[in-house]
Amino acid sequence: MRPASVPVPLRAAPFRGSAAVRAGLITRRRLDGPVWRRLLRDVYVHRDVPVTHALRAVAAASLLVPGAVVTGCSAAVLWGVDLAAAGDDVELTLPPDRHPVRMPGLGVRRARVPAHWLCRRSGVRTTTPEATAVSVAARLTGDEAVVAVDRMVASGIVDLAPIRAFAAEALGPGAARAREACRLADGLAGSPQETRLRLLMGRAGLPSPVAQLRVTDGRGRIGEVDFAWPDRRLVVEYEGMWHAAPDQVGRDRRRLNRLLAAGWHVVFVTAADMHRPEELVARIACALAR
Repeated sequence: MRPASVPVPLRAAPFRGSAAVRAGLITRRRLDGPVWRRLLRDVYVHRDVPVTHALRAVAAASLLVPGAVVTGCSAAVLWGVDLAAAGDDVELTLPPDRHPVRMPGLGVRRARVPAHWLCRRSGVRTTTPEATAVSVAARLTGDEAVVAVDRMVASGIVDLAPIRAFAAEALGPGAARAREACRLADGLAGSPQETRLRLLMGRAGLPSPVAQLRVTDGRGRIGEVDFAWPDRRLVVEYEGMWHAAPDQVGRDRRRLNRLLAAGWHVVFVTAADMHRPEELVARIACALAR
């Protein structure tokens, strides 16, 4: 049997299943078949379209809950910062006078979103990068709030200064926590683990390092190092999983050899080290004391 053709209007974007059936574009039986993926209640997409959190957020705000604002970690995803996984609940905010909405796959709250917090992104209403960073920092706790702010800044969509200015004016639950997170952020980390490592060293009372220092030798630029104490000729580098790639290993070794030849001492930190913070801090302190 020849497979049924896919209607052109339904090929590339999410759609309401009930509306497509009423329009005669598809039957309910075909909609329940393997060609379509169900994103949310009554929202479908063709199986060839990659399902991402951004896709689900846009579908929720445009098709399911008109008038809603994409907020929090879902807004961060729309700005290109993956603070939510594909299957996480989409965060939406409705005005206080709207009826509550409870639906699987959505986290809908009612609150007033000031007009200067709002903009449009990917065709839906969402919060500005500054407002997004502050609202996420207000809801997360501890290091994760700082990680989120650092990631927003590192993405290049917003600078740290306007985020801090926005946080200074924030009111309500979590505002003080957001201000503290923005104070601790530096926007320089190349990864979440670098932020966590910097905060760990700071809490331990170690001297503040220079982040992302550009190191040179007689042949020119060696590269940027994660953390450095130039007066001690000490470098601390976090080694993520990507450093284990075969083509990266050779580059890392050549870079290390040049650092050592230039008189730098290097301490490498891995994910396993982060689970033994006392030992890690002691190792770095020992290297600083040399």
